[in-house]
Amino acid sequence: MTIQWHEITAAPSMSGLYAKAATRRKITGTTLPDVGLRQMIQVDQQRLAAYRKVCGFAESGLLPPTYPHVLAFALQMRLLTDRDFPFPLLGLIHLSNRIRVLRPMGGVGQVRASVNVENLQAHAKGAVFDLVTRIEDQLGPLWEAESQMLCKGVQLDGALVEDPPQVDHELAEVARWTAPADIGRQYAKVSGDYNPIHLSSASARLFGFPSAIAHGLWNKARTLAALDDHLPEANIEIDVTFKKPVRLPSEVTLLASAAGSSGKLRLVGAGELEHMIGTWRPAVA
Repeated sequence: MTIQWHEITAAPSMSGLYAKAATRRKITGTTLPDVGLRQMIQVDQQRLAAYRKVCGFAESGLLPPTYPHVLAFALQMRLLTDRDFPFPLLGLIHLSNRIRVLRPMGGVGQVRASVNVENLQAHAKGAVFDLVTRIEDQLGPLWEAESQMLCKGVQLDGALVEDPPQVDHELAEVARWTAPADIGRQYAKVSGDYNPIHLSSASARLFGFPSAIAHGLWNKARTLAALDDHLPEANIEIDVTFKKPVRLPSEVTLLASAAGSSGKLRLVGAGELEHMIGTWRPAVA
């Protein structure tokens, strides 16, 4: 697929984008648009500091490995609420996320973000696609990610996407923490992601959840903050699959391999309920 890139020069209105998302509840097609969006974005140091605090990252001259998602979030929202995008944003389920830190993310002031969607495939519960995000600085590619998203109720021809293999459980406990009842609201303030399923029990019940659940990318960010001394600063790919949601409030335990260039991780709750599994390894060139 050849992507037609559109340059965005003004910051989109987040309230306007959420209004569009709230009024679109129907599937309107089975073809992804071939349009991608690009925008120059400035790193806001106050917002970055607030993000570090909510996600547990220590002060550092490097951007947290998950922070580029926040930088590009409004651009992602604009793409996923465009009239040519066929699936309702608020019905999408985040199945997995892979990020690659290609170079140390130090001294980053301004970046160019780009987002597009691709790789639409049949799934047992509907259809999945990849939301692809890339970040460049003046030296070139710096960071990239794919988030696999599920839209239920879509019927496509073709082989079904299979669930990824399980991570083995021979891992040591690294940390444990409580995801407080208001962490969804805290994370929304620093990320811009105000999906109702994360904000309160009342709003989550409107979408079929008995209580609010933590953002998947908060779970990943909080995990990587706890693994800070386990992981290289760059040339790393971190791939996670989101399993059972973390209901709020909850206590979770992080298990992981020893520090090194590659390893595995597992985030579990009470009764060994598996919330997230993943791996890290050197980034593929």
